[in-house]
Amino acid sequence: MLRPAAVAVAALLAVAAAPAPLDDLNIDAAWAQTKGSGVTVALLHDRVGEPAELKGRVVQAPDMTGTFFEGDEMRTNDYSTVLAGLVAGNGTGGGRQGTAPEAKVLSVPITSMPLDGDLVDPEGAQGSPIDSPIARGVRYAVNHGAQVIVVPVGIFGVGRVERDAVAYALQRDVVIVSGAGDIGRWPSSTANGTSYWQFPAGFPGVIGVTAVDDAGVRAPDSSDNLSVLVAAPGVRVPTGQAVNGTQAASAMVGGVAALIRSKYPRLPAELVVRSMSDSAGPHPKNGYDDKTGFGVVNAAGALTRAGELVGYQQAAPVGDDLHFGGGPKSAGPQPPGPDAIRLWVYGVASVLSLAAFGLLAALLARRRR
Repeated sequence: MLRPAAVAVAALLAVAAAPAPLDDLNIDAAWAQTKGSGVTVALLHDRVGEPAELKGRVVQAPDMTGTFFEGDEMRTNDYSTVLAGLVAGNGTGGGRQGTAPEAKVLSVPITSMPLDGDLVDPEGAQGSPIDSPIARGVRYAVNHGAQVIVVPVGIFGVGRVERDAVAYALQRDVVIVSGAGDIGRWPSSTANGTSYWQFPAGFPGVIGVTAVDDAGVRAPDSSDNLSVLVAAPGVRVPTGQAVNGTQAASAMVGGVAALIRSKYPRLPAELVVRSMSDSAGPHPKNGYDDKTGFGVVNAAGALTRAGELVGYQQAAPVGDDLHFGGGPKSAGPQPPGPDAIRLWVYGVASVLSLAAFGLLAALLARRRR
């Protein structure tokens, strides 16, 4: 039996060991409801390894970059494995702890080649589409059962093929989370007071994520523009090594999306997004700004808000005999039919025409005689 002093020391050690970024997301209260079971999160980055904290929960997709061929070694990437741990790590063996520790990860490699390929004008004439690793990865994830897609990185510029792939996913009720970028200290960003947009974070319907520090202040490197919807910890995140940036932040937000999808599987993707933006906080002074969006994601608050939105979806049954007002129901529209006045006019005109024709015929016959 532990003495009181030993209990106190153990409690202090437990508090000290608690991952501060997850505390900032109010994750413990969310885990009391769900840990993401039954949800697959696709991570579009490089190939993910399978450490103890992800054992048995990683599914490998084919390489989307075209740089690996049959017989090539299927290498894994340490940083991609870190990001997967932030999504779904369960802490086994002292490993990484993610926000959805019971979710599965679909590893979709897209970053073995440069992402800044040829771009086309999205409003230009249709031509032969130029495919890309991101677009292929998004479509593959949708077609193989991912309910959430995390794209930590992106491209600068609007590619029609990426836009169409995102639309394909959203039409099929898949939540997409993406890092807003880490160019906040680029000369162009400081000179213009805003950062270049990164896609897919900049596409409508995508959860664009920026990184904040322990105080909820935007990380200096994080991009600031109107693609930012919410924020998450992204400064010195402990993962066995300290990681920074919007890639790490978007991975944790992807795990929160998985929690919502696990508890409320019928909630549409757009309401999953709304549940996170509504519950994020504290909201900036004017409710929103381009630095932290609507605020830092609150996992437990998002689940609560999602439950409210599920309730709003349930429509009350309406009887067939109900109508507005207290009087009798008006008669329904009548099928089109003959117009009596027009029939009379037509009939009289027909009779007069026949009479005139008969009179003319009689006159002509008399004249001939």
